[in-house]
Amino acid sequence: MDGNQKKYDLEERTAKFGEEIIIFSRKIPKDTVTLPLISQLVRAGTSVGANYCEADDAESGRDFKHKIGICKKEARETKHWLRMIVVSSPGLEVDVRKLWQEAKELNLIFNAISRKVGKSN
Repeated sequence: MDGNQKKYDLEERTAKFGEEIIIFSRKIPKDTVTLPLISQLVRAGTSVGANYCEADDAESGRDFKHKIGICKKEARETKHWLRMIVVSSPGLEVDVRKLWQEAKELNLIFNAISRKVGKSN
């Protein structure tokens, strides 16, 4: 697999993650507690892929590292909002577990990329 294929895979993976977050958010019962949580979850979960696209088109190494840092933060924030959703809507644990695991893996991937970029500078 060449470098371009790897980039595409992560781009596709982060896009799929955002799609899964959107699909899941429609399953959450809507009330005064869950509505703001849903909004935050969708923002953070879909932001991972958007920021990865921006990183891929970065104008400099510094810009790339900054955008990857945002990806890392958004993936971690998504884990937080998923945890809050479980508390607010018991019964969604199975769906959340899969999404939380993917958010964790993405966070680890972006952590590794950030460390690698940091060493090359």
